[in-house]
Amino acid sequence: MPILSILIFLLFLRSSLIASQQPQFQEDPPNPHLFSAQEPWRKSARRLSKPLVRDDGRVYSCSERNLFAFESNGSIAWTVNLNYTCNVGIAPIHGGSRKIYLVAENRVLRINPLNIGTSEPAVEVFFGPKPGEEGGEIIGIAVSTLSSSVFINVKNRGLFAYRLQGQLLWSTGPMLYQWGYRQGCRKDVKDCYFSSIPVIDQCEASLYISNTEGELYSLSVQSPRFKWVQDLSSFDKSFTITPGNNGRLYVTVAVKAILLALDVNTGTVLWQRNFGPLSTTDCAPVIDSNGWLSIGSLNGFLYSFSPTGILKKFPKADAEDSVLQFSPLLDCSGYAIYISQTVMDGKISRTIGDYSYISALKPVKVVFTLLVPATGSVYWSESYPGQFSSLWKSDLQYFVLDERILLAFITASKIGNPLQCRSTRQKLTSSCSQAEPKLVGIYTGNERAIPLFLLFETAVLIVHVIVVRFCCLFWRKKKLQGQDLGKFLEKRRSLQQQKKAFDRTITELEKKAAEEAMANEMLEKLGDLVKQKEGIERKLSTTYSLGRDRTNSKSKSLLPLSDGKTKSYSFQGSKKESVTIFHALSDTSSADSSSEKETESSFFEDKESAVKAKGKGKAHSDVGSSSDDDENCEGNEGGASAGRKGFMNPLFVGNAFDGSKELKVVDEGVVRESMQSGDRSIIRRRSLSSTY
Repeated sequence: MPILSILIFLLFLRSSLIASQQPQFQEDPPNPHLFSAQEPWRKSARRLSKPLVRDDGRVYSCSERNLFAFESNGSIAWTVNLNYTCNVGIAPIHGGSRKIYLVAENRVLRINPLNIGTSEPAVEVFFGPKPGEEGGEIIGIAVSTLSSSVFINVKNRGLFAYRLQGQLLWSTGPMLYQWGYRQGCRKDVKDCYFSSIPVIDQCEASLYISNTEGELYSLSVQSPRFKWVQDLSSFDKSFTITPGNNGRLYVTVAVKAILLALDVNTGTVLWQRNFGPLSTTDCAPVIDSNGWLSIGSLNGFLYSFSPTGILKKFPKADAEDSVLQFSPLLDCSGYAIYISQTVMDGKISRTIGDYSYISALKPVKVVFTLLVPATGSVYWSESYPGQFSSLWKSDLQYFVLDERILLAFITASKIGNPLQCRSTRQKLTSSCSQAEPKLVGIYTGNERAIPLFLLFETAVLIVHVIVVRFCCLFWRKKKLQGQDLGKFLEKRRSLQQQKKAFDRTITELEKKAAEEAMANEMLEKLGDLVKQKEGIERKLSTTYSLGRDRTNSKSKSLLPLSDGKTKSYSFQGSKKESVTIFHALSDTSSADSSSEKETESSFFEDKESAVKAKGKGKAHSDVGSSSDDDENCEGNEGGASAGRKGFMNPLFVGNAFDGSKELKVVDEGVVRESMQSGDRSIIRRRSLSSTY
């Protein structure tokens, strides 16, 4: 049940936790200077601001117009005059390079401890009104050492982002027109302003802040644009923001004692938990390096929640007579926390409606404990007064002490802590590693179309690879350097067209040559066409090559060979048979030719008789028979040929056979063709003789 906690403590003025009356301070010493507790200018106790515990083991707190640096034993290490009264409700902030930022009289001051005792100023105004101007109320500040930025929230003016060097980065208000519509302050535009202290998620590089209407903003530290705006006014308009540095953002609604865990990317509420009543509305939880969030309650219990919302309560024993008024503090390792549990005399708790009322007479003692929320291990526990009574003898005797101040000094002294201390960067790395990576869907349509989309992307990638490879081959050619690309491609296109035309013509002539006898002029034309085509192919493969042309003619032709007397021409016919034609030249008379023809006629008549006598037979038997007859023919004509002037025997007897046709050159100018078709064998004589 949501409850509103109101703490009513009836405390005596001289309680054990309040220092007795002391002499008041005289006028502040000159700026800057060091002083000790024995100086006579102190007259009475001062109230210290919220403390800052740094990794160097010191506690920093301001009082009135001075900033104090305390050692862990309570002695003052140094002090510096601020010239302005500091805001005790806002703790000093570590700004990197040993610098400290704090708020004083609507100004942001920057203190450099290294300049104390030197001629350089130790205090400078980082942000504030100019002389004669009235500055606005500063609600809170935040410093990001990773982005080297300082963020300042000024009431009714907006949020300002500065570099550590002092240059303004950007500024923004609670209302912004973005993407065509208004964001922020949807219910009340007139009196709406940022009302919380800005907080930074170092892992996400995001800044979070809320307005008076209960809206929570997420911004990038580099830009004034809103990532998202979440309306939490249904819970309450006032709440505390705590970054988890683990992918989660926590919102504490003190009025209703509710804890919300939000997703840092979308602002969606992941889970919601209830806990006991809180002492103040600005009570903030602490988050350790294990990702556990811990917050104390007036019912005497410490509530610890895991990143998934699992609850653990400490102590496990009855805590009816105790209260936890202040937030726990993280130890130097980042895994354990120090808590202060105050035992009260006459504590009374009652619930009326939705509200819880707690009252007590006076505090009896304070129990300080060091524990690890993730495991529940308790390393150390001690009561005050006790061994901490020595703090009364230090410089702290001149200041008003409460549990929060004492808890800060115990944390700085590392009392009872067996864990190894770690740097701020190591703690942050450990926390950020717990953040689960957010998988953002880039496709919200039909999932079945995803394979087609991937296939299309693959095809596009392949095309790109081919284009890139083509460009690399193309522009690497030295022959293209200094030439006009258009003319080069046009010439190449023209050569390809000529090559195609030659291919068609040569194919037709080869087909005709395979089927019937051709004249010498046609053979010469065919040879010339082959020469021209091969010349074009050479140009395409060298001068006008793009790196992909290959000389591969459909007709495996060879140029005619000649030794002055004989020419040969070889090609593949239309029926894929190999054809070789020899043309032997002779300077004999026409009479010799007539005698020669008679001999040839007698030879072919004998061959035809032999073929008819054999009848049906296989193709390879015909070939063997023909070869024997060729030998006889050559022997018979030997005597006649010897008397011819200048006659040369054939250089080669062609025997190209693919199972269907056979050609032989048996003498000059005579071609015998043997064709087999089914069971018949046909012999054709071709006379190709001519006189040159």
